Parts: sequence; C-alpha cells; structure tokens
Amino acid sequence: MMCRHLKILLTWVTLAFLAGCGDGATGYRDPNVPLSVTTRGTAGDVSGAWYVRAGTPGNEDLQKVSILPDWQGMQAVELVSRTCESNGDCEEVGEIWKAKPLGQHRWRIQSPHGDATRELWVIWVDEGFRTAAIGTPDGSYGWILDRASNGGSDRIEAAREILDFNGYDTAQLVAR
Repeated sequence: MMCRHLKILLTWVTLAFLAGCGDGATGYRDPNVPLSVTTRGTAGDVSGAWYVRAGTPGNEDLQKVSILPDWQGMQAVELVSRTCESNGDCEEVGEIWKAKPLGQHRWRIQSPHGDATRELWVIWVDEGFRTAAIGTPDGSYGWILDRASNGGSDRIEAAREILDFNGYDTAQLVAR
C-alpha cells in the first residue's frame, strides 16, 4: 500500500514539475522576456515602404510592408504578398490594413475584411531608418525589414540580435 501511495505522490510531483517547467513560449517569442519598443524617430521616420528581409514561418509570401501615416485620412499599413497561380504566373498583391495607434511605433492593424487583427511593434530601427526589427508581444510573428531588397548585412544581423534579445527564437527566422 505504501509503495502505491509513493508512486501516486511521485506522479503528482513529476506532473507539477513538468507543468512549472514550460518555457511559456507562444508563437516565436518567449513572453516572459520584456518586449521593447524603440523611441527613436517619429512616425514619419518609419513610414514608407520596407522590404521583408527575414520573417517567422507563416509569412513566407510577404514581400513588403508599407507604413502609411495618412491613408484616406487614417493610419494604415499595406502588406504586399507574392501570390502564384497553379500555372506558375506570380504577382505581388497589396492589402491595406487599417491601423489604430497604440503608442509610439505601435499599432493594432485590422485586415481589409475585418476578419483578422495583428499588433505591429517597431522594436528597433537603426539610426538612418534603413533597417527595422518588427514584432508583437504574443510572438505570433517577427520580421526584419529594410528599405532595400539586398545589402546591409550588418544592420540585418543587428536586427536579428535585437529580436533575440527581446525573446524571439531567431533560429526560426527565414531569410529572404
């Protein structure tokens, strides 16, 4: 009888231990790590077109992100994806997502159909506003954006390091 109680106790202790050992990760970021937002620059400094140079899985088709501070009298973000037909014909298609400001360099964006929302945070941007690390508190995605489609490897690496510092699993980033 004592052995049975000991087994039950050990099972409960093991389960409690395993439950407490979870890394708390959701998506591609450890939510136990504080997420920063850059205070460098203004909304105008980060506005305009950016090429996606790396991103977490699920965003492979995303090619460009444009931050639009005044689109039809409101803030918006255009997400441009590459779509391909079964015959191999491909084109870039943009969607304008309405953006609700949450603070400096933070927005909640809503799809044009109203069926999806995301938060978009500018975690870091270099001094020249050429490269940015973008993410969201829930870790559902992370992007490295750049004003150019190639080059700037030192800045791209700096953005990767910033994402890592902010709890992102940068091994999951897919380079473009």
